[in-house]
Amino acid sequence: ACFGEAQRLHDTTSLAYMATATPEAETQPVPSGEAKTEFVDIPPNQTVYVNNLNEKVKKEDLKKALYAAFAQFGPVLDVIALKTLKLRGQAWVVFKDVQAASAAMQQMQGFPFFDKPMRVQYAKTKSDIVAKLDGTFAPREKRKPDPEKEREAKERAKAKKERKLASAPKAKAMAAGPVEPNHILFVQQLPDGATEMMLGMLFRQFPGFKEVRLVPGKPGIAFVEYEMEAQATISMTQLQGFKITPEHSIHIIYAKK
Repeated sequence: ACFGEAQRLHDTTSLAYMATATPEAETQPVPSGEAKTEFVDIPPNQTVYVNNLNEKVKKEDLKKALYAAFAQFGPVLDVIALKTLKLRGQAWVVFKDVQAASAAMQQMQGFPFFDKPMRVQYAKTKSDIVAKLDGTFAPREKRKPDPEKEREAKERAKAKKERKLASAPKAKAMAAGPVEPNHILFVQQLPDGATEMMLGMLFRQFPGFKEVRLVPGKPGIAFVEYEMEAQATISMTQLQGFKITPEHSIHIIYAKK
């Protein structure tokens, strides 16, 4: 779902497990920090380069927050962010079309993101994911997989799947039956790793926002409270079905009293 300019996020958020891209081809030698960004003459393209980002934010949190912030302008294909010394404080956001990238660059220029004004410009080089779509991608030599890391990744994936299966019946039971409209919303189908801070950035763009509450031990669900029922209703209507990640569209109902 996309939001108009009047609904731009006051803070920006979260959430995405992105398709993997190789950032080496994208490296843009613009320093992070408070140094002035030099805007060179780069032709409009589908990828925007973002710098002056808060280096204290964890990489996955940063990617999710960037996805949610930029998705309002159009479909986001990928977000690339690394925490190496050379690339920290920088990221690349890949859109499906140039129009969305142009709108994002204009609207998000200087936007306060994790307490720092972001700087946005077109990327100098084509993203791998775009190259694959237009047929110009040239594969690079792949590194040999690390057996130990592969084993750990499989174990983490298995544990996530087990937690999700265990929480599904509980979430379904909480959502069952008609519920009277009220000022608290029940949000479902959240991705693993969603945090109160990230969700707060998404929901606080609507007036009357008070807080977000996750349920310990029950991933995938949260409660969002507003001051008035009417304010909660507006938020629910505007964010219903919002793709918080490419794989997760949130479902919102009124919470049971």
